[in-house]
Amino acid sequence: MLEIKFQGRGGQGVVVASQILARAFFSMGMYPQCYSLFGGERRGAPVTSFLRVDEERILLKCEIRRPDHMISMAPDLLDEAEIGSMLKPDGLILINTPHTVGQFSSLRAFHLSLVDASSIAEEAGLGTAINTAILGAYCRANCDVPLAALEEAISETVPAKVEANLEAVRRAYEITEMFPPVG
Repeated sequence: MLEIKFQGRGGQGVVVASQILARAFFSMGMYPQCYSLFGGERRGAPVTSFLRVDEERILLKCEIRRPDHMISMAPDLLDEAEIGSMLKPDGLILINTPHTVGQFSSLRAFHLSLVDASSIAEEAGLGTAINTAILGAYCRANCDVPLAALEEAISETVPAKVEANLEAVRRAYEITEMFPPVG
């Protein structure tokens, strides 16, 4: 079973990102399960979304405590000490950031991928909704989902600005930086 944790802030599209990725996995014949946790506020409040995917129906109904992959859409929410103890060995951490890998030296024991999804979304005319850009980066960094399946899921799930979202996913797929574990 593959388990993914998304974290970000309201307005970034955290929940929609997990739903799009779930749809892509479903189109590949997998069984997805996603759910989210919200704060009391709306825009800007921390949001966490979880996605499980398996080849068989998923009966487990609890929070993901030790994900295989962590997708951070708001790097200011990253608790690097927590990630080190929570992420499964050989896990992937994908971070939306304009910074270089040197800013994340404490995470180098894991597969690390960096993309400035915020700039990509802004350039595509999507504002703060970085969900499709971060998914393009995930697709590149992880290879569980082919880009075509992700594009199809976006076309079927996203209600507006479909072409701009497809542009964002493709751009992020092209420029995502990937770093293998060190040490």
